Amino acid sequence: MNANASTEMFIPSPTLSALQLGPVTITFYALCILTGIILAAWLTNRRLTARGGTPGQTLDVIIWAVPFGIIGGRLYHVISDYQLYFAAGKNPWNALRIWDGGLGIWGAVALGAVGAYIGCRRHHVSFAAFVDSAAPGLLLAQAVGRWGNWFNNELYGDPTTAPWKLQIHSMDPSTGRAVLDPAGAPVVLGYFQPTFLYESLWCLAGAAVLLVIDRRFKIGAGSVFALYVAVYTAGRFFFELMRSDYANTLLGLRVNTWVSGILFIGGVLMFLHLRGRARSATGRDNARAGERDRSDTDMEPRSG
Repeated sequence: MNANASTEMFIPSPTLSALQLGPVTITFYALCILTGIILAAWLTNRRLTARGGTPGQTLDVIIWAVPFGIIGGRLYHVISDYQLYFAAGKNPWNALRIWDGGLGIWGAVALGAVGAYIGCRRHHVSFAAFVDSAAPGLLLAQAVGRWGNWFNNELYGDPTTAPWKLQIHSMDPSTGRAVLDPAGAPVVLGYFQPTFLYESLWCLAGAAVLLVIDRRFKIGAGSVFALYVAVYTAGRFFFELMRSDYANTLLGLRVNTWVSGILFIGGVLMFLHLRGRARSATGRDNARAGERDRSDTDMEPRSG
């Protein structure tokens, strides 16, 4: 946090969202996404290896999952916010400028799962084991990726006077720098709820919860991934209600609010279904084991 001349507390936002290295522009948004992917790959590798996989298998699958996920995330964003690229006066080619920000998590997860499935089939990896291994890492990647929104001065909530309010600048997307006033100071649009920070902290907490539950109860069989969907969407539903940046709405609610609510219900139902099926399978295995024990006992010679 920071304090201005009147000792008012706030969270500052960067006035620079990109670095220019010769002809190459490096955005902090892209660096946050890349860092999140690396951390997720590291954690997924550890978890898949513990499930009997090999380190090379994780990379083999991720090579398929990540490109599919990035394409899916961008498609979801462009479709759900089409007016940013295809309305009158907008440049449709900007839809390809993924480095400027704009990845829809559900498009990323959906197509990323398709890529992971292809990778698993090609390299003989259990798809259920892989997505369960990746689930906490996905939350970790999302937690880190949200800081890219901080660099871009985006993803904020309603105006607030809370001590943890977020300072937002007017940013020039063509330069990646804050717009300056006549005195040369960055133009401040206001102070808002830091919803990017709330979501980042929620994702970190969710990743920890998944790790503890999976380690203690060994739920597996796709259940960890189902729990990931439920945990993330539970928080995302409320964060969407808090956001004040522009978004398309349906029946008075943001589209992502509806999507989060529907996916939360779907995640809970999928988790209950998978756990019920796993318990049934365990019961059948125990019954068969009991039958074998009784058969072995009946075959033993009896004295007398």
